Amino acid sequence: MLKDITLGQFFPGDSPLHKLDPRTKLILTTVYIILVFVARGAPGFAVILLFTLAMIAASKIPAKIILRGLRPLVFIITFTAIINLFWTKGENLLFRLGFIEIYSEGVLYAVLMVLRVVLLLLGSSVLLTYTTSPIALTDGLEQLLSPLKKLRVPVHEFAMMMTIALRFIPTLIEETDKIMNAQKARGVDFSSGGIIRRAKALIPILIPLFVSAFRRADELAIAMECRCYRGGEGRTRMKVLKLSYRDLVASVIFVFFTAAVIAANVFIPWLSV
Repeated sequence: MLKDITLGQFFPGDSPLHKLDPRTKLILTTVYIILVFVARGAPGFAVILLFTLAMIAASKIPAKIILRGLRPLVFIITFTAIINLFWTKGENLLFRLGFIEIYSEGVLYAVLMVLRVVLLLLGSSVLLTYTTSPIALTDGLEQLLSPLKKLRVPVHEFAMMMTIALRFIPTLIEETDKIMNAQKARGVDFSSGGIIRRAKALIPILIPLFVSAFRRADELAIAMECRCYRGGEGRTRMKVLKLSYRDLVASVIFVFFTAAVIAANVFIPWLSV
């Protein structure tokens, strides 16, 4: 299960999404997230779903890898659907058993909420983390936030911390998997018993994981010092970010995408919530 978590991983490639400027992808990802929350009806979600599938195809990343990243989140998605199914009231009652009532509005809201969570995860991951290297992501985030330097905000340090935290997610997941396998070889059972017993069984994992995380952080700090890293002041870059025609084309496509979602909300408000 832990190996299925692909959050924060970068898959090198030569697709159109890989070639986009990281600043463009950061802006477009923000627009995409806003549109996912703006969509209210089935037509709007259908437009976003088709656009997300097109981005997955353009990224040239195997669909099974992308879908595999959703497996660890099945519980959260299912819990979201159940909460919205039983707590949303409406006018059309479909089922009643004691105090349990299910309305057609609740079913619709549950389906659209699940779709919203899935689209949010898939679209933002494909557009940003899967197709952008940590170094490029740091440079893009720093340049976008560069106006804050006038307010004495440590933009470079903030961008570096964000990128390192994102980059170390796969590393810590791999380390957790190794610790769990080592504990299982020593007879620890993580799958049987109640919730309290399972929680207690995680203690032998958390302590070595924290020790390993601090050790890796110390090794990273020493490596950065050995390379004379002193922050962003006066720092140059091997690759200078430059906007190209691909970024213009992607921005135009997103303009039409935004217009399509807004038009679907306004003119085709079918099954709106």
